[in-house]
Amino acid sequence: MITKENKAEILKKFGKHPADTGGAPAQIALLTERIKQISGHLKGNKKDYLSQSGLLKLVGQRKMLLSYLKRHDRESYSQVIKALDLRK
Repeated sequence: MITKENKAEILKKFGKHPADTGGAPAQIALLTERIKQISGHLKGNKKDYLSQSGLLKLVGQRKMLLSYLKRHDRESYSQVIKALDLRK
């Protein structure tokens, strides 16, 4: 689970304002944090198939948001990719 403090820090960094949870960069950053947490969980619990399917759904959702951001705001896309260290 993402703590309130961690979520507020992510939204402060990627959102347009501290309460911006709907913007694409903020959503991508929050999904990335959840993906990291679930990946860590799956390293210790290899047979947790429900978490594995949830992880795949989150990765797909993040991929769709990234493609949306790439189409509509190329500069913001490159900043998010660089800040979250997702791709080269």
